[in-house]
Amino acid sequence: MKTYCLLLGGMIALNACQDKMKVVYPETVKDNTVDVYFGETVADPYRWLENDTSAETAAWVKAQNEVTFNYLAQLPAREMLKGRLTELADYEKYGSPFKKHGKYYFFKNDGLQNQSVLYVQKTLESEPEVLLDPNKLSEDGTVALGGISFSNDGKYMAYTISRSGSDWQEIYVMDLATGKLLEDHIQWAKFTGASWQGDGFYYSAYDAPVAGKEYSNVNENHKIYYHKIGDPQTKDRLVYQNAAYPKRFYTAEVSENEKVLFIYESGAGRGNALYMKDLTRKNALIVKIADDMDYSYSPLDVSEDRILFVTNYGAPKYKITEAKLSAPALKNWKDLIPETDAVLATAKIIGGKLVVTYEKDASHHAYVYETNGKLLHEVKLPALGSVGFSGNKEDNEAFYTFTSFTFPASIYRYNVADNTFELYRAPDVKFNPEDYTTEQVFFASKDGTKIPMFLTYKKGLKKDGKNPVLLYGYGGFNISLNPGFSTMRLPFMENGGIYAQVNLRGGGEYGEEWHVAGTKMQKQNVFDDFISAAEYLVHEKYTNPQKIAIMGGSNGGLLVGACLNQRPDLFKVAIPQVGVMDMLRYHKFTIGWNWASDYGTSEDSKEMFEYLKSYSPLHTLQPGTAYPATLITTADHDDRVVPAHSFKYAAALQAANDGTNPTLIRIESKAGHGAGKPMSKVIEEYADIYAFMMYHLGMNTK
Repeated sequence: MKTYCLLLGGMIALNACQDKMKVVYPETVKDNTVDVYFGETVADPYRWLENDTSAETAAWVKAQNEVTFNYLAQLPAREMLKGRLTELADYEKYGSPFKKHGKYYFFKNDGLQNQSVLYVQKTLESEPEVLLDPNKLSEDGTVALGGISFSNDGKYMAYTISRSGSDWQEIYVMDLATGKLLEDHIQWAKFTGASWQGDGFYYSAYDAPVAGKEYSNVNENHKIYYHKIGDPQTKDRLVYQNAAYPKRFYTAEVSENEKVLFIYESGAGRGNALYMKDLTRKNALIVKIADDMDYSYSPLDVSEDRILFVTNYGAPKYKITEAKLSAPALKNWKDLIPETDAVLATAKIIGGKLVVTYEKDASHHAYVYETNGKLLHEVKLPALGSVGFSGNKEDNEAFYTFTSFTFPASIYRYNVADNTFELYRAPDVKFNPEDYTTEQVFFASKDGTKIPMFLTYKKGLKKDGKNPVLLYGYGGFNISLNPGFSTMRLPFMENGGIYAQVNLRGGGEYGEEWHVAGTKMQKQNVFDDFISAAEYLVHEKYTNPQKIAIMGGSNGGLLVGACLNQRPDLFKVAIPQVGVMDMLRYHKFTIGWNWASDYGTSEDSKEMFEYLKSYSPLHTLQPGTAYPATLITTADHDDRVVPAHSFKYAAALQAANDGTNPTLIRIESKAGHGAGKPMSKVIEEYADIYAFMMYHLGMNTK
């Protein structure tokens, strides 16, 4: 085994003359690892950091964290920010009620609980009772509840949990009459829920991984099983697998009336293939409905004689179609609600009506249709923002949750039949939304494409070119960034900052064409959009390059890394969170191969390899450059984007940076890609992020 010399316990020196903290980084040894791509040799000197279980990597992590946390502890506003973030987060947070078998269920967080608690009540007026408290599943709040699913006879609830932020899931079953757990326990499940049929449920899982490589090895051979209540997992029936495509995902969904089993196949395109099995016929075969995985096919409802689907096949902005249950193949689909100029975001049948949400310029608008496709009316929303509905097919009572940048998530009780609503619950957050305003602006990207951006800030802001800006983006995988409220941003805005959320190509804000325009050989469009957003804010005198911080996570971490490399002069601070930083090797870890539909891979062709290398954050650093003050964040249990991406990028950036600004990496323990992170860890992390950001933007905190 190689021995790597590390300088443990790195030091921080305070230069009193410049009032700047200078960092002495731990030494990161380089080795001679190289790869050859289409005849071109590419060095990978920090390859050893990919070994997440080695003693050398553990020592490197410890040394880096010691430097980082020593630095963060000296930031003057850190404790103040932690206190304010704690105060802001300490309010009751309710989820929208949903009705199952005559009872109401909802999630609630008292304020600073690490995980939200599931409650049940007989009526909306009766006293709620705790059904499941995930905070009791671990002492430190690192076990998170994933999804819940009720059996159709109302006897059982299956629920998934994840530990320490990992994508691995376990499934448990509760007897709803007694509140006690059954002995049923499913392990090594992933990207799945529990879809009930009869006295059991379908789920998806992998074979048990190699010990010690649970969080880094490639996941292969996703399988669908049926679990009968009372049986051990070893007796579960294998329902579907496709050995010809070991790196694809396979998930099951049973229609509400238990007539049809749908099987989704994904991982080889931008969408999914769809299959079905008639559960009313013994020995019925699984039949193909649609198999072009560059499009999305999603069943919406199954009735006695027809199936409704939501799809973007032949409709880049999505539409609702119908087909006879006896002839479900794609060729037989007929339009029910055709494509419009807006993007169809969600659709549900509530109270015998179709409740459809559309996305217009990244904000939601909701409408109600008859199930024959006739438009009835629009649902009036409080402002431009985001909305989500909950309700049952045969029940006129529904709820919707509305939120926007200065509008904390509020719940409305909605009657579908007469289109009336009333405020049901509104949170009490310790800030005054009337002090803030949001505007939406549109600017031209490098190629002239019009890009939307939301700006939120305190009223009375002067466009004098001196305002601090936090520019946030994502730009990938058909995911839209809609308006939403977060207490974590408030201290930044309270101290004069502008929160700018930009809707980049690669996302889903304008449909599939907008998505495709930011993928593969067009990925640079995403970075150009982000850079153009910053240039617009400078040109319009909102700010200047010494006052701009950029932040994004996962694919957004890639965005931040690529842009800080390409335009280090344009940004003062960069926060790449759990980012995809090695574009030549991303597909070799866990489920990274699944991102090829957006990125392409270095193995596809010489042209694709060269394009990826041209923007890969790890491969585009220039020695001796004054890079922005950078705080990289990752976590030891991130098995979505493995921490090696951030490890290698941090080492390379520390080596390339000219020392003008610090490059730090913050490595969280017992945490993953972000989902299910306990509130205590969230507050600690964002206190660090904003203390670092605001210090280097020269903000006077109070």
